[in-house]
Amino acid sequence: MGETIRLTMGQALVKFLDNQYINFDGREEKFVEGVFGIFGHGCVVGIGEALQEPDHNLKFYKGCNEQGMAHAAIGYAKQNNRKKIMAVTSSIGPGAMNMVTAAGLATTNRIPVLLLPGDVFACRQPDPVLQQVEQFHDYSITSNDAFRPVCRYWDRIERPEQVMTAALHAMRVLTSPTDTGAVCLALPQDVQAEAWDYPVEFFKKRVHYVDRQTLSPAAVSRAADAIMESKKPMIVCGGGVRYSEAGETLAEFSTTFNIPFGETQAGKSAVVWDHPMNLGGLGVTGGLAANMIAEDADLIISVGTRLSDFTTGSKWSFKNEKMKMVSLNVNSFDAYKMDALPLLCDAKAGMDAIGEELKRRGYSSSYTTEISDAKAVWNKEVDRLYTEEQGPAGYSQLWVLGLMNEELFADDSIIVGASGSLPGDLQRVWRPKVAETYHLEYGYSCMGYEVNAALGVKMARPEQEVYTMVGDGSFVMLHSELLTAVQNHIKINIMCFDNNGFGCIDNLQRSQGIPKFGCELIFRNPETDRLDEGGAKVPVSYAKIAEGYGCDTWTVTNSEELKVAVEASKKSTRSTLIDIKVDFDSMSGGYNSWWRVGTPEVSKKESVLEANRTLNEEIKNVRQF
Repeated sequence: MGETIRLTMGQALVKFLDNQYINFDGREEKFVEGVFGIFGHGCVVGIGEALQEPDHNLKFYKGCNEQGMAHAAIGYAKQNNRKKIMAVTSSIGPGAMNMVTAAGLATTNRIPVLLLPGDVFACRQPDPVLQQVEQFHDYSITSNDAFRPVCRYWDRIERPEQVMTAALHAMRVLTSPTDTGAVCLALPQDVQAEAWDYPVEFFKKRVHYVDRQTLSPAAVSRAADAIMESKKPMIVCGGGVRYSEAGETLAEFSTTFNIPFGETQAGKSAVVWDHPMNLGGLGVTGGLAANMIAEDADLIISVGTRLSDFTTGSKWSFKNEKMKMVSLNVNSFDAYKMDALPLLCDAKAGMDAIGEELKRRGYSSSYTTEISDAKAVWNKEVDRLYTEEQGPAGYSQLWVLGLMNEELFADDSIIVGASGSLPGDLQRVWRPKVAETYHLEYGYSCMGYEVNAALGVKMARPEQEVYTMVGDGSFVMLHSELLTAVQNHIKINIMCFDNNGFGCIDNLQRSQGIPKFGCELIFRNPETDRLDEGGAKVPVSYAKIAEGYGCDTWTVTNSEELKVAVEASKKSTRSTLIDIKVDFDSMSGGYNSWWRVGTPEVSKKESVLEANRTLNEEIKNVRQF
């Protein structure tokens, strides 16, 4: 049988994770850098004991909330273009369940994260243990079964030797560009401590080679045929462009063949904002340039994108009846969307191969001045938004973003965001001057990602300033890992846009004819006993909250105060928070875009019925698949 070593299952798992490497384009790197954890009775004396031992190189970070630390791990993996990960461990029951939301976020966004929740006793002798959920119809179900629908791979290790096959399958998924997402290995607390004579071979250095998926000559020819038939094609730059490290390839491809590209949230900053072919954000949260060109495009070349409803405008954005789609994607599920010609390939390898064939055939699009004209119109509009300091009722959110982008932040600063009105404003008006400095999670649009992921982003890029753009509603929802950042001397900068509640959803609510209700942070109206108009604002100092954690903080209400605060934050060695009081209604509007939402067919309000009639009219313009 060969040489063996006797270890507990927890010790074996830690030793295995410490010896995993990834090789991409000949560049070899350690894959698992460390572990976030919150210890409880379900993990502290099992995997916790193994992590405590100094005989491994995994760094351990104590988290403050299980969802928050999982978001930090996701931010770390995303900023590393999925080439490095952090594992996350928790106790059983509520600690484990807190990570389910993060698992959904990771899987939706195709980001690898390894979740190691504690589980109930496999032997069942002490049952029911503290925090155990008992299902009367099926005793094998535990809280951790909730991870099944939101993970790419799920397993429960009920015997210590099972960890060997489970760990290998976990690495198969985590390192796969095609299948990656959340992986959950549920660890019964008794099994974590049980010993086994493991083969020494299991713990050898294991290199996972990520080879670029290439196209066959026939597939290249089919793609080139489709492009040759088009006069006004357009590229959609998705997150796959970044994970493939194909930004320069996309820039060269688009320039060579005079094909403009629009960006998704995940694809933005793969190429800098002022590249001649870069039209900026596309879709519901996109800008005028990309949406104008998309309307007339006769071919959409989607590269590494999920084609979500925000990117396609709920399949409304592409108005040319003769429009066809070609999709380059490593994942067949995504490649087949919208009846595309599916090309299963790595973004860089695919564009390289198709580009060579198009050069041989002498292709160039028929655009003349349309691209530069669209960019000029949109740049003028963004310049206008950058210079209007006042919103309808005060300090403008858009003006604040412009000041940060143009004057206050270093060009290589990384911004982080996820939810509310800020992602729309950022995709439209933020101008990345350095590649891979725009980090938005918008597949799940998960409130609470912003602050916590910023910790992971800073861990991935310690040499760059990291600014998280977060609304007050999302900050309140989850900012637990700010304390983790403080504890570990990791500096993050929080730009807290206080617009007094959920301004984004208030805007959506009113756009569908529904009066203001339940979105603003106001005291309950004593006359109506409702959370509608008439209540006074609840005064909150987010600066004081962060100050209590040990951060340097400022509260600003005008441009001069903001300038002073940002410059001071750059000099600080501690995490910082700037509490920015902005107008509730100062977000950007839509630009040639539409989003399908479920507006009521029956209502006492004529304004709602009118919105429903408009919805039904617009649905007529939507592509069916």
